[in-house]
Amino acid sequence: MLPLTKNNVDICLFKCSHESLSSEIIRSPEQYIALGELKGGIDPAGADEHWKTAHSAIERIKRAFKKSKLNPKTFFVASAIEKNMANEIWKLLSDGELDNAANLTDDQQLDCIARWICSL
Repeated sequence: MLPLTKNNVDICLFKCSHESLSSEIIRSPEQYIALGELKGGIDPAGADEHWKTAHSAIERIKRAFKKSKLNPKTFFVASAIEKNMANEIWKLLSDGELDNAANLTDDQQLDCIARWICSL
């Protein structure tokens, strides 16, 4: 559970090695490098609802960390991304409201987001 939002998040990247990860680090907002939402459902009919849930979570994360003058990266990864979602995601990426996104069923996008995460 994120200390600032009191909500769970799917993926967290911290400023530490996996050996030194502790509950103290998890409770320290300044230790967060990136936070991501992962939606694995492959049904295109439900993809939009998954995106709405993830987008709300990402907005909540951004607001909470901004209040503490912190700005961890945010990203979205899904198994199903429909055209209308893709347009909205692209706008958020272009506006800097979202730092990265990928469709898990596209090998090139998966490679790109994996490299991006490793570069952080």
